[in-house]
Order: sequence, then structure tokens, then C-alpha cells
Amino acid sequence: MSIELSLLLAIPVLGAAVLAAVGARRWAPEVNGAFSGAALLAACALTSRVIGEGSFTALSEQFFIDPFNVFLVTLTALVSFTTSLFSRPYMRIESEHGRVKAQHLRLYHSMYQLFIAAMLVALTSNNLGLVWVAMEAATLSTVLLVTLYRTPASLEAGWKYFILCGVGIAQALFGTILLYFAAERVLGGSGMTALLWTNLNEVKGELEPAVLTLAFVFLLVGYGTKVGLAPLHNWLPDAHAEGPTPISAVLSGLLLNVAIYAVVRCKVLVEGSLQSELPSRMLMAFGLLSVVLAALFLWRQRDVKRLFAYSSIEHMGIITFAFGMGGPVANFAALLHMTVHSLTKSAIFYSVGHAAQKTGTQVIDDIRGLVTVSPTVGWGLMMGSLAILGMPPFGVFASEFLILTTAMRQEPWSTPILLLALGIAFAAVFRRVQPMVFGETTAKRLPHSPALLPVFAHLAIVLLLGIYIPPYLADWYRAAANLIAGL
Repeated sequence: MSIELSLLLAIPVLGAAVLAAVGARRWAPEVNGAFSGAALLAACALTSRVIGEGSFTALSEQFFIDPFNVFLVTLTALVSFTTSLFSRPYMRIESEHGRVKAQHLRLYHSMYQLFIAAMLVALTSNNLGLVWVAMEAATLSTVLLVTLYRTPASLEAGWKYFILCGVGIAQALFGTILLYFAAERVLGGSGMTALLWTNLNEVKGELEPAVLTLAFVFLLVGYGTKVGLAPLHNWLPDAHAEGPTPISAVLSGLLLNVAIYAVVRCKVLVEGSLQSELPSRMLMAFGLLSVVLAALFLWRQRDVKRLFAYSSIEHMGIITFAFGMGGPVANFAALLHMTVHSLTKSAIFYSVGHAAQKTGTQVIDDIRGLVTVSPTVGWGLMMGSLAILGMPPFGVFASEFLILTTAMRQEPWSTPILLLALGIAFAAVFRRVQPMVFGETTAKRLPHSPALLPVFAHLAIVLLLGIYIPPYLADWYRAAANLIAGL
């Protein structure tokens, strides 16, 4: 195993162990941030190696790094680091105001690092069985985080998350078993080799199409539940609304990406075996359904975190639809949209967290005039909302424009549906956010300084990506898009 990959996987595991022992101490948030920062440095080193040397396997080929997953590894490490910086003052205030008991902070910090470790293992594993194990570990760790407040609503949300995602991950397990059944006939050997993605990709044309078709159905339903695709999305709004805001940020900005990564990896295999468009059509159908339903549900929301949770369902639907269309351009647009959505949505949740703390509520109608009492929080929320709604010149506009123009060329029937849904979502979110920021003041000042550096750092990157994509980053996206397209 390379030293970069070893450090990347070992750092959050070590962080979880250390914080399990000292996570209740006053300086534990700084330790959490230090481990997250070290993981980001390891991810950057790993990225530099892939850019310089290309793809490679490690640890008896059980781990595999290529432009697709190393891109998501870096994004995951970046957002987890900035979230740990936001988490430091946020959770301290929650503890001071009695919402979180001191002994629960140990659980929070250790499970946060374990959650990051599970996502990194899922992204870098070459073994599809280990991907499933890592996704299950991510689910279990986040269940404990969602229920951190121990209120009836948070316990109900955690229980719903556990049951629905548990059923979904069981479907994914059955799909993985079917993949092994098809691969064993061609590759032989044990699951240690028959489930390696690199081996499966080499012989995908020889795998039994009927078995792979059934496998993909289970894998899409299973991992699609984790993505939050409609109608498998019911856990997501409750988990976002009832858990701590830093967890809402990483759930929306990171976990959904990891789940769709698993779906796309499986799509490449199954589409190569079937030599048909069935997997693509299924992704487009689920994606469009998610966009439309989320846009309609946005109008009914009264809780600000639930509002942006449904926005996440909408954007994951857009990404799924783009990967379903396939081809270098659509894949490029989907990867760009994954980047800007993760950065923007996490920035929005950072702002929403501070806004909720200032007003003592998450009810939208009770949050007014943020720009008066805290201009940075108010403008952070407004700019983040405009960015996620696709206003130029932010990067979400660029990625959505690419997806729409590609749809006009490849799937013209879908363009009116997408445009209508995006218009409904724009109106629904803007009508809620505008009075929160500029309405008559109801917010109050609290004796703390909000951690807004992560908010504006994320939004600055999103703005840059809407105006100019650096050549090395464009090449990175292009290489990953071609890999997914099989070119």
C-alpha cells in the first residue's frame, strides 16, 4: 500500500480511537480538527501522486485509486476538514446551552472521525464487498450522530434512518452477492479476487447479462436509498433536520456522493455486460423523479434544515440524471455538479446552523432579519441560497447549464421537465430565504463569534468554478468522465 493511502485511511481511524478517550475534554474540537486537517493533507498527497503517475492498486489489489475516486477523496477530506472547523464553536455552544451533554461530545467526536474513515474506505476500496461493509459502517456511525440530542424527534429520525437505510443496504448486499455469482463463473477464486472492480471491469463483457441486470436493480435500490433518490428518500429530511448541523452538512455534502459513486461504479460494469441502455434509463428515471418530487415538496417545508434537505434530494436527482445520460460531457457536468453542490450545501448548513442558534429555532417563519443582527450570517445564507439555486456566475449555474444543454441534444423530452422542476425549486427556496435574511428582525445576538470562514471559503471556490475552471482541474474532471464513459 502506498504511504499516502496508508496515512489517509489510518488518520481518521486513529482519530476515532483518540477521541473515544478524550472526546469530552474542552480541547477535543481542536483535536478533531487536527485529525481532519491531517487527512486532508494525505488526500492532497495522494492526488498529487495520481496526477503524476496515474491509477494504481495497493494492498494485494484490495484498494484502487484512479481519477474518479481520488477526486471524491479530496472533496471528502476538504469538506470534512472545514466542517470540523465549523463544528468547533457550534458544538461548544450547543453544550453550553444544554442541548448536548458533555459525555455525548465524546461520542460525537469519535463517531465523526469513524464516519469519515468509513467514507474514505468506501471510496478507495477495489473490493465491492468491502465497499458494502464501509457503507454499512457509515450508516451505523451516522445513526449515533443523528440521535445525539436524545430528543423524541431525533430518536425517531435516527430510527427511521436506521430502518430505511438498513433495508436499502440489505438490497445492496443481495446485489453484491449476485455480482459475485456472475463473476465467480468467469474469474473463479474467492471473493477476495472475484469482487475486485478492476478484475470485473476487465471481463465485464463475459459476465452473464441476466444475472447482472438483476444485480443492478438491487444495487440501485440499495445504494439509491443512501443517495436519497425518490421514492427512497424518506429518511433524509428527518435525519438532516433532527441531527446536529455539522452532521447535516457532511450527510448532504459527502455521504450522498459516496453512495452515488457506488452506483456509478456498478453501472459501468453492468452496462458493459449488457451492451444496452437499461442502466442509464433507470438512472435517468430515478433522477428525474427525484428532481420533480423534491421541487414539489420544497413548497411545503416550514423547517429550514428540512428545506435544504429536500434541496439535496433535488440536486442528487440532477446528478443521477446526468450520469444516466452518460458520455464525456454529461459525466463531466455531473462531476462538476457534485463538487459545487457539496461545497455550496455544506456552506448553507453552516449558515443555517448559526441562524438557528441565534434565533433558538429552525422554524422558517420565526427566523427574520438575519442581515441586521449578523450581516455575515445573513449574507452567507443568501449567497449560498442563490448559488444552490443556479444563479450565475456561481458554479451550480455552469454545471446545470451543461446538463441542460446535453439533455437538449441527447434526451430532448426531458428538458421541459427539468426546466419546470428547477423553476419551481427556485421559487420555493427563494420565497423562504428572502424574508429570513431581509425581513423584520426577530433574531437576537448571542455572545459568540460564528465560524464563517468555511462558509465564504466554500462559496469563493464555487464562484471561481462558475467563472474559470483551472486547467489541471478540468483535465482531472475530463479523465474521470472518460473513465466512467469507458473511453
